[in-house]
Amino acid sequence: MRVLIAAALIALAGPVLAVQPDEMLADPALEARARELSKELRCLVCRNESIDESNADLARDLRILVRERLLAGDGDAEVIAFVTDRYGEYVLLRPQKTGVNLILWGAGPVLLILGAGIGLAHQRRNRLSRETPPEELSTAEAARLRAILQDRDP
Repeated sequence: MRVLIAAALIALAGPVLAVQPDEMLADPALEARARELSKELRCLVCRNESIDESNADLARDLRILVRERLLAGDGDAEVIAFVTDRYGEYVLLRPQKTGVNLILWGAGPVLLILGAGIGLAHQRRNRLSRETPPEELSTAEAARLRAILQDRDP
């Protein structure tokens, strides 16, 4: 049981180990801002982790870059803009809802509604075709059908 608890504590401590002591800023307020900004930026190696959580070398470089920009006097938005300009919008964990991204954000619900509409129309058409009785054969058609069936019987 103790081994399981120790393993769980070690697994939970992984993100804490990502930021190395030599990266941390002396000013606690700046360090807190850096940590918040690091949580908004994606590790380009790990992809589903923020640079604050990742142990990858590139994530470390990005954390240092964020801290350098803060020390240079940049605001939070300026730091995010600098990193985005350099690495592309993919570096943001929460992409902006502007431009082409609006199409991506809206495509899912639009396609869901479109698919539901097509499905409902198909069901309605099938229901109407089942409710409509088939037309009676004309005498000529009935005679032709009898002739075909008689030719097939051995």
